[in-house]
Amino acid sequence: MAQLFFHCSNDAGIWIDRRLAPEGSLTEAMEQATKVVRSLVMAPSGEDWRSWTLHASDDFGDEIFAMPFASVLGKSH
Repeated sequence: MAQLFFHCSNDAGIWIDRRLAPEGSLTEAMEQATKVVRSLVMAPSGEDWRSWTLHASDDFGDEIFAMPFASVLGKSH
């Protein structure tokens, strides 16, 4: 599998991670993406992450998959 970059965005902004995701299978990349989402959500901030999406792109800029933060967070009660 190609090297992946993780970027996160919502309607109001974008967060670009300039580090490469570890190489591995698509399953491993998705597991790493879940960890990234959880680490951002757990960090102290006033950000409402439910509208954010993590985008995994290869070194050509082609999107491999997208992971809405809401899919990791679940529904609010």
